[in-house]
Amino acid sequence: MTYRIDGLQYASWSEKIFRQMRQGGLDAVHVTIAYHETFRETVLNVERWNRWFEQYPDLIIKGRWAGDVRTAHETGRTAIFFGFQNPSPIEDDIGLVEVWHDLGARFMQLTYNNQSLLATGCYEAEDAGLTRMGREVIREMNRVGLVVDMSHSADRSTIEAADHSARPIAITHANPHTWHPAKRNKHDDVIRAVVSNGGMMGFSLYPHHLAGGTDCTLKSFCQMIADTAETYGTRHFGIGSDLCQDQPDSIVEWMRTGRWTKSIDYGEGSAANPGFPPQPDWFKDNTDFPNLADGLKQVGFNDSEIAGLMGDNWLRFFEQNFTPDQQQPDS
Repeated sequence: MTYRIDGLQYASWSEKIFRQMRQGGLDAVHVTIAYHETFRETVLNVERWNRWFEQYPDLIIKGRWAGDVRTAHETGRTAIFFGFQNPSPIEDDIGLVEVWHDLGARFMQLTYNNQSLLATGCYEAEDAGLTRMGREVIREMNRVGLVVDMSHSADRSTIEAADHSARPIAITHANPHTWHPAKRNKHDDVIRAVVSNGGMMGFSLYPHHLAGGTDCTLKSFCQMIADTAETYGTRHFGIGSDLCQDQPDSIVEWMRTGRWTKSIDYGEGSAANPGFPPQPDWFKDNTDFPNLADGLKQVGFNDSEIAGLMGDNWLRFFEQNFTPDQQQPDS
């Protein structure tokens, strides 16, 4: 049995997109439910998802455990797993880590571009690594089964997180810096630290992360995956498309500026290109997910490797890391 899993999306959710997930055969998607939101604001986003689960029970189910991916597959639905792109939903309270796991969160980024209470983001000039609170929060995340995600974090912080965490961590959506030198893409020593500790990395289809941007070809993208796999193997890689389908440009402004600045922050964009960049024509929405398997085959991957990259590797990671650690923390 093979599965199709997308390691991250932040679409403007609708029945149309849920049906496109089904057309593309998506068994599970990790969805962002917070960028800069506080605890209470993120709870409102959970409430909104709960309504969608009620309205579209034939299309989506709430994902809590790896077994929910199998249930979704067997019943022709898509399991939705919650994650944060910023630790703001725990505010300054380590006790909220367990509360959020109980509410269904399964991924939390320690930073979103900027310095947080936990670590340094990839846009900061100086990377001080994990903070004191960051080390304690990682320990608590390990205990309850909330995955440490370092997709928007700086190099030292990510390497320290991979080494400090007792459980594997993830970079849910990024690409190698050697292929395309975006600030958000990851240097070799960062990728090595994550995968050598058993972690996962999802390859991103967000145009600012692609060589050639919107004009990046399927062959170029899949050859990048092949080159990465030649160095590190395929076992610890998957897809994390970072698909932001149907979102207005006001959302990318919220992502970049949040509450921390009154100025315009263009992120990987520019004043001439401030909004969402168009997706490549071979990956515009979830119905195009099968194109990735075709592209991976064309660059030489075998069926087993393709199955792993398309979702089986993520499923194995879910099985190992969503459940609470049975060992009690040191007193």
